[in-house]
Amino acid sequence: MEQTMKGYLFRLLNHEELSREEMKTILIGITHSEYPNEQITALLTCLQMRGVTVDELLGFRDGILETGVSAVLNADRYIDVVGTGGDRKNTFNISTTACFVIAGAGYKVAKHGNYAATSVSGASNVIQHHGIKFTDDIDKLNRSLNEAGIVYLHAQLFAKAMKFVGPIRKALQFPTIFNLLGPIVNPSQPKCQLLGVANLDQMRLYNNVYQKLGIDYGIVNSIDGYDEISLTGDFKVTTNNYERIFRPQDLGFEIAKPEELVGGATEEEAAQIFDSVLENRALPAQKNIVLANAAFGIQVLEKGQKSIKECIEIARESIDSGSALRTFKKFVELNS
Repeated sequence: MEQTMKGYLFRLLNHEELSREEMKTILIGITHSEYPNEQITALLTCLQMRGVTVDELLGFRDGILETGVSAVLNADRYIDVVGTGGDRKNTFNISTTACFVIAGAGYKVAKHGNYAATSVSGASNVIQHHGIKFTDDIDKLNRSLNEAGIVYLHAQLFAKAMKFVGPIRKALQFPTIFNLLGPIVNPSQPKCQLLGVANLDQMRLYNNVYQKLGIDYGIVNSIDGYDEISLTGDFKVTTNNYERIFRPQDLGFEIAKPEELVGGATEEEAAQIFDSVLENRALPAQKNIVLANAAFGIQVLEKGQKSIKECIEIARESIDSGSALRTFKKFVELNS
């Protein structure tokens, strides 16, 4: 097998692109320990320097889903809300909080997440902080989805390939193709996705990826570099139906200050902000940011048939009526 990897590396050094099928073969080879670490390191570096193509990314996705544990959920339409991370802004758990607001509004959510990469508290940190036990037991997962409207899929239990490259990624210290894979390897393969990206290059890449996958999607980016709608300034949204730049005022929101989004210095502080939003006692800016992100998720679920203003009101009702909090309590009860 080493010979083929040598061939792939020569082609990459020659500025050629690899096919979706070739990338899938490489990923499966990595999980069978067929290549020395030095070659995997070279591959990741070459791809990063040139910039990964849509087919290369999809090939690695195919390999990760094939070698991983699948999560076949018995619901047709559910959403995942996730950010690519790496914006180094250390915001509170906006996507995760928004997921419970969406579920509280009566929609289904399959949240895929992991421990923090660059912030103090990732989705798995805040979920685990509340006593949740992660599982890949499909009956438990389906029960949570059907009874609480939301299920949490802890990435490490499903994407078996990731542990083979963990040490290499740690040693390299720069982002690799694996950083781009997180948002597209949800083992339940949702037909709806709201994705926050940290820059417009990523927005273009995922726009092409989601079109190829044929799912309903919304991709958001705050122009000042947040990988979610931060309300600190203008933000861009690309969906199946439109591409446009919004101002916070367009949605009836005040402009937020960066310090109002900070997730705190500890996991404990991040969890307190998460709780305060669901309990409807957060700073107005924190609540508004969650409402904005939840609303664009709801609009994706509604296939763009509802205006964003309507979707904000649906999200607001979920928090104000206590429904989002009840959903979270039910989720904790089923998953502890």
